[in-house]
Amino acid sequence: MIDTLIRLLKRFVILIPGIFGALFATTEVFPLLDRSIPAPLAIFIAYVFAAYVLIPALLRLLRIIIRPKHIPHYCVTSDGFASDPINIGLVGSKRQVTSAMKQAGWYGTDKRTISSIAKMAYSVIFSKPYPTAPFSYLYLFGRKQDLGFQLPIGNNPHARHHVRFWRAEPTITTEQRNHLDFWERLATGKPKKSKSKLWIGAASRDIGVGLIRHNAQFTHSVHPDTDAERDLIVRSLRSAKLVESTKNVKVGESYKIRNRVFRSHLRSDGKLTIVTLK
Repeated sequence: MIDTLIRLLKRFVILIPGIFGALFATTEVFPLLDRSIPAPLAIFIAYVFAAYVLIPALLRLLRIIIRPKHIPHYCVTSDGFASDPINIGLVGSKRQVTSAMKQAGWYGTDKRTISSIAKMAYSVIFSKPYPTAPFSYLYLFGRKQDLGFQLPIGNNPHARHHVRFWRAEPTITTEQRNHLDFWERLATGKPKKSKSKLWIGAASRDIGVGLIRHNAQFTHSVHPDTDAERDLIVRSLRSAKLVESTKNVKVGESYKIRNRVFRSHLRSDGKLTIVTLK
């Protein structure tokens, strides 16, 4: 009962910035715009300002104040909300990882620029393939992903297999150093002094487009079975004969988390497959 009340309280605290942002856009931004431009355009601009600027900024500020203190079992959005479960690790250099994934049939990602984002929007609107489309940023160890790879599903730009990788390396805080030691011991049986490079990955599959529940932004909707995506990567690397060894470790109990998209969730068996590349 107490745990339920605590969860409800946390959700209410998170809801406050959303309510504030929506009210501000409705009572301040829209009336200001409505005096100088047509009402439909004013509504659209007010929505974009609230959903993509004001509410995310308020939520990021909230997450600076309220920080989780656990070994990361999933990466988070820039707003600090739970996103894709951590489910795979690769041991090798950056060159090895990049080469291996491409040999296994996966595409790298374009950098997020105005041009690439416009090209991605065009591909989604007109259903044109874009196999190297840029990724949104997700965060682990306090920073965005270092590498990203994707595998198109037919010619449908709304659906793709994809994985983000973060180099496990020490960062500023003691908490994050402890996280690093945790992952390094899983991969190599040794603490950070080992020369092996570990890349922590979050693999998932996009299946469509949905609305984010806390700020009404459009984003990809993800298939709930993230374990299948981990297994797909391992199979593709094995098929390309790029695997030296694999190690399955249990980093926690199986769990199910609400995805940030309306009426969506993700589940994980709590296991991590660590692949040492040839």
